[in-house]
Amino acid sequence: MMQACSLLVGTRKGLFTVSGGNGRWSISDQAFIGVPVSMVFQEPVSGTLHAALDHGHFGVKLHRSTDYGRSWQEGNVPTYPLKPEGLEDLDPVRNEPTPWSLKLIWSMAGAHAQAPRTLWCGTIPGGLFRSDDGGQSWHIVDSLWSHPSRKKWFGGGADFPGIHSVLIDPRDAKHVTVAVSCGGVWTTFDDGLSWHCRGEGMRAAYLPPDQAADPEIQDPHRVVHCPAQPDVYWMQHHNGIFKSEDSGRRWVELENIYPSAFGFSAAAHPKDPNTAWFVPAAKDEERCPVNGELVVTRTTDGGQSFEVLRQGLPPTPAFDIVYRHALDVDGSGERLAFGSTTGSLWTSESGGDTWQHVTAHLPPVYCVLFTHVE
Repeated sequence: MMQACSLLVGTRKGLFTVSGGNGRWSISDQAFIGVPVSMVFQEPVSGTLHAALDHGHFGVKLHRSTDYGRSWQEGNVPTYPLKPEGLEDLDPVRNEPTPWSLKLIWSMAGAHAQAPRTLWCGTIPGGLFRSDDGGQSWHIVDSLWSHPSRKKWFGGGADFPGIHSVLIDPRDAKHVTVAVSCGGVWTTFDDGLSWHCRGEGMRAAYLPPDQAADPEIQDPHRVVHCPAQPDVYWMQHHNGIFKSEDSGRRWVELENIYPSAFGFSAAAHPKDPNTAWFVPAAKDEERCPVNGELVVTRTTDGGQSFEVLRQGLPPTPAFDIVYRHALDVDGSGERLAFGSTTGSLWTSESGGDTWQHVTAHLPPVYCVLFTHVE
């Protein structure tokens, strides 16, 4: 029997704590009701929680909790620098000025054992921020924001580019990888002083053939890695599922994935580098489950083959889409959860073999996160 646990579910109208396990789950707490929660993150050692809120007209807010979500305190948010006078910074697709202001917090990571006070924050419109005091203050990573290639980035599902994935090498806190939609995958080995675009093997079918292999304008939807073997990366890309075994230097597109290789979310097994999960959808105009059948796909052999997991998931027709951060796996690699745009939440305690429908009555789900509570 697996231990009980807690699951944070960020939605369009608040943050919900779902507690339980072993087939019995219930909503045990709620916070920020009525406010979109775009990201939740837990520091691995201290257990401190961070929740990013999007108040729309009133802007982005960042809250933290040191008592596992029982209470929250508002903190400081990342702030963009003033745009230099006369600088031309246009979105290459929309031909409109890229805003130098925070629109959304889309990813958080950090509190590495080698740098326990350092946090990273990815945002829209494409800024990466860093804090060295546990989130009390933030500064933009200028080496990436001022990189000449940033002017090639453009929005995918959002109007402007966004950093949605931040990976920190468990062996080396100075090795950080970020993924941008649409701007490719970037890596630093020197704690953010310099950045290298990693995209060999990717393709962007939505671009003219002579630009399709350009690594700086790829559209990775989500990038994750296996903590036990962190050189193994999995990517849900706009044009399929890709895998890298050398920390993103080279990518291989995986083939023969039924019912679709398109989607937004990805989860990597924490111990087994050959296992990963995805939630497929039909692209581009439809963006709903293929043939109205909501399923999860899983590979356990490094991407050579994929299983379709549907036991416990709804019968057709179903129109649930699962966003980038709305699929998570816990430290055991057996317990998973995902939430959908219809406000439904499912869990599995068998690695995805079977699923339990926890609720159908949440607001649309933006992110889910298994947490540890001492």
